[in-house]
Amino acid sequence: MTAQAARSHMSIGEVLALLRVEFPDVTISKIRFLEGEGLIEPERSPSGFRKFTHLHVEQLRYILTEQRDHYLPLRVIKDKMAEDFGRPRAVPDAGSAEPEVRLSRAELLEQAGIDDETLTELEDYGLLAARARRYDDNALAVARAVGSLARFGLHARHLRAVKAAAERECGLVEQAVAPVLRRRAPGAIGEADEAARELSALLLDLHAALLRDGVRTVLRG
Repeated sequence: MTAQAARSHMSIGEVLALLRVEFPDVTISKIRFLEGEGLIEPERSPSGFRKFTHLHVEQLRYILTEQRDHYLPLRVIKDKMAEDFGRPRAVPDAGSAEPEVRLSRAELLEQAGIDDETLTELEDYGLLAARARRYDDNALAVARAVGSLARFGLHARHLRAVKAAAERECGLVEQAVAPVLRRRAPGAIGEADEAARELSALLLDLHAALLRDGVRTVLRG
């Protein structure tokens, strides 16, 4: 490989095309999931697009091979990569997790940019809830999203269908990981968590694709 080739950047689609020669089942969602888990770190262009190098492709091949041939969980693969690729990174655990978000009602209203009436409506329709009178990061994300949707005339009462769809998708994830949890083997919870995260990412991509297709149909009349 020439120095020029080593410095060249590829899009996620180009990386996918290279990997599918050996791993026909790999998807863009899978690559994004592995990035989200910290196993690869592509650069970003000023506009936010991922920029992959040949090193990233080799790292992805390494990860996919270890999963396919040795059935290793990602935390073990990450440890091996730290040795084989010279990446001295600690594997995150419960002790190194990000601090939990715990907001009061007033803090949530301020950070989400919504009023008390809107928050009450969100709670009444079951879109978010306080735990021990505090709101977590998911509650904040929901409140912010609903605040933005209000600009288009969509409010909590209109979004019950979105919540129902999310609950059904959670049911699919639960169904998929239940056999792993039932094994009660060492590491089963971690394996189930890893699978649930990947399934969630895949379902989000599927949901987005179906929504885009539906919107196109609406716009075309």
